[in-house]
Amino acid sequence: MQHAVGAPLPPPQQPGQGPGAGWSPAGPQPGHPGPVPPPPPAPGFTGPPPGHAAPHSHVPQHAPPQHAPVPPTPDTTGHVQLPPGGPVARPSAPPAAGQADPTSTTLAILLIGPAGAGKTSVAKYWADHRRVPTAHISLDDVREWVRSGFADPQSGWNDHSEAQYRLARRTCGFAARNFLANGISCILDDAVFPDRPVVGLGGWKRHVGPGLLPVVLLPGLEIVLERNAERSGNRRLTDEEVARIHGRMAGWYGSGLPIIDNSQLDVPTTARVLDDVLARSIASPPQW
Repeated sequence: MQHAVGAPLPPPQQPGQGPGAGWSPAGPQPGHPGPVPPPPPAPGFTGPPPGHAAPHSHVPQHAPPQHAPVPPTPDTTGHVQLPPGGPVARPSAPPAAGQADPTSTTLAILLIGPAGAGKTSVAKYWADHRRVPTAHISLDDVREWVRSGFADPQSGWNDHSEAQYRLARRTCGFAARNFLANGISCILDDAVFPDRPVVGLGGWKRHVGPGLLPVVLLPGLEIVLERNAERSGNRRLTDEEVARIHGRMAGWYGSGLPIIDNSQLDVPTTARVLDDVLARSIASPPQW
């Protein structure tokens, strides 16, 4: 699992600063003396005769009066009004007459699993084959938006890597709420540990909402070791680290969360099993 440190967040906005304070390009700015007066005329230049304006080849002498620009209306192209994103509510149970169809329902899914479980591959395939707009948000990808100063947890879990993890999780939650508020489902993936609150479900529930449906993807150890061996760069972990993470993920058994063992399943089959699990979760949301 990758975690991500960059420079500290900027200080709080002070009164009189920022976009709301109003900014005039003509006003003096810090480090500038203010408007620069025009240069004096060259020697021997007497200027235009009194009562005559200097000719300009590109401006007509009788230009029409200028009017203030008209503010755009809400339905103007480029100014589409978007609903604000709020916490995702818990899904309501479907009518008793039939089971909910997860393939055509707007959902927020958190796919949990160790490195090598196939979370990203399954999440992308599931999102690609739905009948409603669906986005895939990977916590690893968001953490690696930090380029200079990236806190790689393989170098040791510390305050910097934890801060970047928390920031990335909050960013993912913000994005998910906004997608969902505009009718786009989301599937997020992360290696969430059952025995460590800092990388646990509580943060996801806080940032996305109680309607988030967690599902655990947990194949056998030999499978995750094989998949990890095919990785490169900082996405590849040592066998010892993979085994340690996989062992801790076993704590999800008995948690009440749905668990899919995809050891013998390809990606399309795992996605179909995920739909079956989600249908049951919508009918009876897990307590977490």
